[in-house]
Amino acid sequence: MNETLPTLQDVATAAGVSTATVSRAINQPDKVKEKSRNKINDAIVKLGYAPHGAARALASRRTQTIGAIVPTIDNGIFAKGIHYLQRGLKEANYTLLLASSNYNSDEELNEARTLISRGIDGMVMIGETHHPGVYELLNRHSIPVVNLWIYDPQSKYSCIGFDNSLVGRRIAEYLLAQGHKDIAVISGFQARNDRATQRVSGIRQFLQQQGLELKPELVRECRFSVDDARLAFQDLVNSGHPFTAVICGGDILALGALSAARDLGISVPESLSITGFDNLEICAALSPGLTTIDVPAKKMGKYAAEYLLKCIKNQEKGIHRMQLDADLIIRETSGPAPTR
Repeated sequence: MNETLPTLQDVATAAGVSTATVSRAINQPDKVKEKSRNKINDAIVKLGYAPHGAARALASRRTQTIGAIVPTIDNGIFAKGIHYLQRGLKEANYTLLLASSNYNSDEELNEARTLISRGIDGMVMIGETHHPGVYELLNRHSIPVVNLWIYDPQSKYSCIGFDNSLVGRRIAEYLLAQGHKDIAVISGFQARNDRATQRVSGIRQFLQQQGLELKPELVRECRFSVDDARLAFQDLVNSGHPFTAVICGGDILALGALSAARDLGISVPESLSITGFDNLEICAALSPGLTTIDVPAKKMGKYAAEYLLKCIKNQEKGIHRMQLDADLIIRETSGPAPTR
């Protein structure tokens, strides 16, 4: 890499501040005024700046490290994917550096900047919608990236995953075949989660094609936690709008819904069907067992490692898009709609 890499002084000049202010904005952002911080962030993204120590590493040699940014580490399905990603990298003597964005695009940009400063040779991210500055930094430093948990045949970036909209449709189609017409949804927050948005969109579109509606009154968004899902379910029940099935955007959310239904004396699946998404190990051990979507986390992690290693060795060029199956696993929490 013969290109002269941007320096701290370059960032300071572009932002119209001192180098000390730039350093503070990177290391102690809370101590810098928002206006100055925004100017500095814009300059960093535009220039593709990474702290000089790592920049030298990037310029001179491979570090045999791969970075990964996940929305949260408090989710078993992401942990499974990361486990198999790390296993594949370890076999090639590569180290995985893991960061969490907490579903926040600004945090994601900061984590990406930090990982690049460590000299990563490749990047793994979840979903396709990211802070534009992340892609600019990766492109600036010629770092290959692959997005997991998503498949888009038109994507500008490599992706390994499944069609979230199609999977949403699949769940809705199954429930409709069971006679359910009044369907509720408990989803993760959609604002910073393109996978959740696409799943709900798939459900909505399928119901519309069948002459039905996903009523806004029957859609709830919450954090991926059992307690929050319990509250969301209780809110659905208290809304006064009848429903015979609940599609949950994650197994954790389904566990919360199941718990709340039990406390309210609602029989599952006789009076209400509940579905999850992920197929965590606990799903089969529950009583009743949870109907859910089997997310191919193992394959995504494994194939991501293989893809990035090929990119680093210049054995893979261009955009790589791989679609994986995400099968519906039917267990005991779902069944025919109750007769009225």
